Amino acid sequence: MAAIDQLVEELERSYVETQERMSDPAVYNDHRQAAEIGRKLKELEEPVRLAREWRSTSEDLEAAREDGDLRELVPELEEGARRLEEDLRVALAPRDPADSKDVLLEVRGAAGGDEAALWAAEVARMLQRYAERRGFRTETLSTSEGEGGGIKETTFAVKGDGAYSVFKFEGGTHRVQRVPVTESQGRIHTSTATVAVMPEAEEVEVDLDENDLKIDVYRSTGPGGQSVNTTDSAVRITHLPTGLVVAMQDEKSQLQNKLKAMRVLRARLYELEREKQQAELAEQRRSQIGSGQRAEKIRTYNFPESRVTDHRVKLTEHRLEQVLAGELDSFTEALQAEERRLALE
Repeated sequence: MAAIDQLVEELERSYVETQERMSDPAVYNDHRQAAEIGRKLKELEEPVRLAREWRSTSEDLEAAREDGDLRELVPELEEGARRLEEDLRVALAPRDPADSKDVLLEVRGAAGGDEAALWAAEVARMLQRYAERRGFRTETLSTSEGEGGGIKETTFAVKGDGAYSVFKFEGGTHRVQRVPVTESQGRIHTSTATVAVMPEAEEVEVDLDENDLKIDVYRSTGPGGQSVNTTDSAVRITHLPTGLVVAMQDEKSQLQNKLKAMRVLRARLYELEREKQQAELAEQRRSQIGSGQRAEKIRTYNFPESRVTDHRVKLTEHRLEQVLAGELDSFTEALQAEERRLALE
């Protein structure tokens, strides 16, 4: 039996088995298992559709080869079967299980003082505009403003099916080259902002034990340290086993700040676990683009030349203004194509 025949058969068998498991009461009553199997079923839908289409085209091709009257259809059907086989292989290439999830982004000013804070605000704005252009919803969770305008850091969620598959490529260091407003000599400075990208974890995926959490409440403060309100509404949560700390103070109520902090903590723990799993996989898997390590310089934005270069796929575009307005599609498409190429290998 040809490899593709075998693949199609296994795929259909796997789909039927997964459907049967989904209707098993034991699975249905276990939220975590049900969510996992539901995701697997959704992932199999497109490959199974392609497999069935390939099978039907192959049967038509067989019939056309044997029937003299249909002989002229052979080249067209051969081409169709070949294209479907290629599409099927792409659809079956290993996928990041987090691709369909919502995503949390943390943008921070890095090297360059006040200029880095201004740049971080622009990067955050660019990413939020991109999300809106793609039809995703955004929700700001917290923002810490810098002294000279700009932001020290901001955390926001991007919600919608497949948000992580688009925004995971934005994780890393975004470098800007331009003349800062404060520069009197007209010299070009280089500053950076870092973006951390984390799939938003559902409660069933990250089990948080209250005994592992140290929760402190305090009064929220604005720029310069003055107290913003008179109640202890700001919340700091420390996850004792890992030492991760998340603080939230944007909301008036302690409960709302705690809920937001828990969301961010859950996403960070989920990402930590994913990084650990990925590090255990083969070296080739680890060299995959966009692992999100903060030290990676992923893109340079050069203002004097209106040039944006993505260093991972060696793509340069001379339309800085449009990119900052959220037109990032060409970069995402090139990075997704590279990811598919590596997965197919």
